[in-house]
Order: sequence, then structure tokens, then C-alpha cells
Amino acid sequence: MDAQGQERFREFVENRSSALLKTAVLLSGGDRHAAEDLLQNALIKAAGRWQRIDEPEAYVRQILYRQQVSRWRLKWPRRELTVAEPPEGTGGTDASTAAETSAAELRIMMRGALARLTARQRTVLVLRYFEDLPEADVARILGCSVGTVRSTTHRSLAKLRSLAPELAALGPADAEQQPSRDYSPVEVRP
Repeated sequence: MDAQGQERFREFVENRSSALLKTAVLLSGGDRHAAEDLLQNALIKAAGRWQRIDEPEAYVRQILYRQQVSRWRLKWPRRELTVAEPPEGTGGTDASTAAETSAAELRIMMRGALARLTARQRTVLVLRYFEDLPEADVARILGCSVGTVRSTTHRSLAKLRSLAPELAALGPADAEQQPSRDYSPVEVRP
């Protein structure tokens, strides 16, 4: 890589690594160390092909997804992650402090619930809802059918609700039954 390419790569890493790390943390189930490893490996692979990459962020995200898919396809069982329970509450009286605490507790609950899903289930949910990708794109990335993505999404959300019932109060219970943006109207003829 020439000096100009190195500088562009360095700028890309400085500007986009925090957003890419957030995705990697979600993909790894909240394990920050695993997420950092995942991102580091993706950046190393991207650096090797930097001169030929047209869309660097899309390329690095694709590497992240594929590495995560490779991790959950391994036959070895996943190590169990043990974490301490979040504290009961701080007893703050300020409304903004209470809102920040509530948001922090929500992130902790969500991270814990996502960590208890399988890597495949977590990956499908991150791609569908965090990355906001249509089912067809998720299927292409994961190398499976759209039906598999739909069924995995349905089962993953059901498991997430059973693992963390306190999250069900955050949104409408029938949100999953709303039509996806991937469906187009069908013309019915008599």
C-alpha cells in the first residue's frame, strides 16, 4: 500500500471504527473483547485489499458479518459468559438522571438477553433490526434462504421475549406481526 493509501486507511479507521465496533459488540453478544478481535480481523483483511475497495465501510461490515457467521458455524460449543447482575437502582431524584439510568438499564438488559441467544439468532437480529437490512439481504449475507431468515427471526424474537420478559413492556406486542417493508402489494384479479 502506498503512502496515500495508508493515510486514507488511517482516516477511515479513525472516523468509522467506533460505529463498526458497536456493530461488532452486538454481533458478539456484548463481549467487548470478542468484538474488538472481530473488528481488528476485519480491518486487517480490509487493509490487505485497500487499493481495490470501492466502498470501505460496506466492505468491512461484510467481513464482520461473514466472520460472525463462520464463528457460529464452528462445531465447538460457545463458552458461557458470566456477568454480574445490574444494581437495583441508584435512588437518584433528578428526572434526567432517572432517564439516563433507565436507558443504561435497558442497554444492560438487552445486552444480557442478546448474549443468551445463539450466535446465529443474534446475528440475524442484528442484521435485521440494528443494521435495518431487508430479509433478502440478510439471506444473501448469511448464505441461506429468505424463509430461513424469517423463521430464525421469529424464533429469535420469541426466545428473546421469554429470556427477558421485561423487554416486552417497551413496545407493542404485535410489532412482529406488522407487514415487512419487503412485501409489495399483490394484484388480485376476479
